[in-house]
Amino acid sequence: MDREIKTWLFDILQAINEVESYYENKPMVYEEFLEDIKTKRAIERDLEIIGEAVNRILKKDKSFRLNNAEKIIGTRNRIIHGYDSVSDHMIWSIVINHLPKLKSEVKMLLRQ
Repeated sequence: MDREIKTWLFDILQAINEVESYYENKPMVYEEFLEDIKTKRAIERDLEIIGEAVNRILKKDKSFRLNNAEKIIGTRNRIIHGYDSVSDHMIWSIVINHLPKLKSEVKMLLRQ
Protein backbone atom coordinates (compact mmCIF):
# COMPACT_ATOMS: atom_id res chain seq x y z
CA MET A 1 0.00 0.00 0.00
CA ASP A 2 1.17 3.52 -0.76
CA ARG A 3 2.88 5.15 2.24
CA GLU A 4 0.77 8.32 2.10
CA ILE A 5 -2.47 6.37 1.92
CA LYS A 6 -1.37 4.28 4.88
CA THR A 7 -0.61 7.48 6.83
CA TRP A 8 -4.06 8.87 6.05
CA LEU A 9 -5.68 5.61 7.13
CA PHE A 10 -3.81 5.89 10.42
CA ASP A 11 -5.11 9.48 10.73
CA ILE A 12 -8.66 8.17 10.32
CA LEU A 13 -8.07 5.51 12.94
CA GLN A 14 -6.56 8.02 15.35
CA ALA A 15 -9.53 10.39 14.94
CA ILE A 16 -11.97 7.55 15.64
CA ASN A 17 -9.95 6.52 18.69
CA GLU A 18 -10.10 10.12 19.93
CA VAL A 19 -13.89 10.16 19.62
CA GLU A 20 -14.06 6.90 21.55
CA SER A 21 -11.76 8.32 24.22
CA TYR A 22 -14.28 11.07 25.01
CA TYR A 23 -16.53 8.30 26.37
CA GLU A 24 -13.87 6.05 27.83
CA ASN A 25 -15.17 6.01 31.40
CA LYS A 26 -18.77 7.01 30.88
CA PRO A 27 -21.76 5.79 28.92
CA MET A 28 -22.56 7.28 25.54
CA VAL A 29 -25.77 9.16 26.31
CA TYR A 30 -27.27 11.43 23.67
CA GLU A 31 -28.74 13.88 26.20
CA GLU A 32 -25.31 14.36 27.80
CA PHE A 33 -23.78 14.85 24.35
CA LEU A 34 -26.31 17.64 23.69
CA GLU A 35 -25.17 19.50 26.81
CA ASP A 36 -21.41 19.08 26.25
CA ILE A 37 -20.38 21.72 23.71
CA LYS A 38 -16.66 20.92 24.02
CA THR A 39 -17.18 17.27 23.17
CA LYS A 40 -19.53 18.15 20.33
CA ARG A 41 -16.95 20.48 18.79
CA ALA A 42 -14.14 17.97 19.33
CA ILE A 43 -16.14 15.26 17.57
CA GLU A 44 -16.93 17.61 14.69
CA ARG A 45 -13.21 18.32 14.34
CA ASP A 46 -12.40 14.61 14.30
CA LEU A 47 -15.05 14.09 11.61
CA GLU A 48 -13.45 16.88 9.59
CA ILE A 49 -10.08 15.12 9.86
CA ILE A 50 -11.61 11.81 8.80
CA GLY A 51 -13.29 13.44 5.81
CA GLU A 52 -10.13 15.24 4.75
CA ALA A 53 -8.08 12.04 5.02
CA VAL A 54 -10.61 10.16 2.88
CA ASN A 55 -10.59 13.01 0.37
CA ARG A 56 -6.79 12.86 0.12
CA ILE A 57 -6.86 9.09 -0.31
CA LEU A 58 -9.32 9.33 -3.21
CA LYS A 59 -7.37 12.15 -4.84
CA LYS A 60 -4.25 10.00 -4.68
CA ASP A 61 -5.99 6.81 -5.85
CA LYS A 62 -9.44 7.16 -7.41
CA SER A 63 -9.83 3.37 -7.43
CA PHE A 64 -9.29 3.03 -3.67
CA ARG A 65 -12.27 1.24 -2.12
CA LEU A 66 -13.63 2.59 1.14
CA ASN A 67 -17.31 2.19 2.01
CA ASN A 68 -19.26 5.45 2.05
CA ALA A 69 -16.21 7.49 1.01
CA GLU A 70 -18.28 10.10 -0.80
CA LYS A 71 -20.66 10.45 2.16
CA ILE A 72 -17.71 10.84 4.52
CA ILE A 73 -16.28 13.63 2.37
CA GLY A 74 -19.73 15.20 2.05
CA THR A 75 -20.13 15.20 5.82
CA ARG A 76 -16.75 16.89 6.20
CA ASN A 77 -17.77 19.56 3.71
CA ARG A 78 -21.10 20.08 5.42
CA ILE A 79 -19.49 20.50 8.84
CA ILE A 80 -16.98 23.00 7.49
CA HIS A 81 -19.06 24.95 4.98
CA GLY A 82 -22.62 24.34 6.13
CA TYR A 83 -22.04 24.34 9.85
CA ASP A 84 -25.46 25.88 10.44
CA SER A 85 -27.15 22.89 8.82
CA VAL A 86 -25.38 20.23 10.90
CA SER A 87 -27.68 18.71 13.47
CA ASP A 88 -26.62 17.18 16.74
CA HIS A 89 -28.67 14.14 15.83
CA MET A 90 -26.69 13.67 12.59
CA ILE A 91 -23.34 13.87 14.42
CA TRP A 92 -24.52 11.48 17.14
CA SER A 93 -25.81 9.02 14.54
CA ILE A 94 -22.40 9.01 12.86
CA VAL A 95 -20.65 8.41 16.18
CA ILE A 96 -22.95 5.56 17.19
CA ASN A 97 -23.70 3.89 13.86
CA HIS A 98 -20.94 4.65 11.38
CA LEU A 99 -17.63 5.19 13.18
CA PRO A 100 -17.48 1.64 14.56
CA LYS A 101 -17.96 0.24 11.04
CA LEU A 102 -15.38 2.62 9.58
CA LYS A 103 -12.91 1.68 12.31
CA SER A 104 -13.26 -2.01 11.47
CA GLU A 105 -12.84 -1.32 7.77
CA VAL A 106 -9.75 0.83 8.25
CA LYS A 107 -8.15 -1.74 10.55
CA MET A 108 -8.76 -4.40 7.92
CA LEU A 109 -7.21 -2.23 5.20
CA LEU A 110 -4.15 -1.54 7.36
CA ARG A 111 -3.62 -5.29 7.89
CA GLN A 112 -3.36 -5.86 4.12
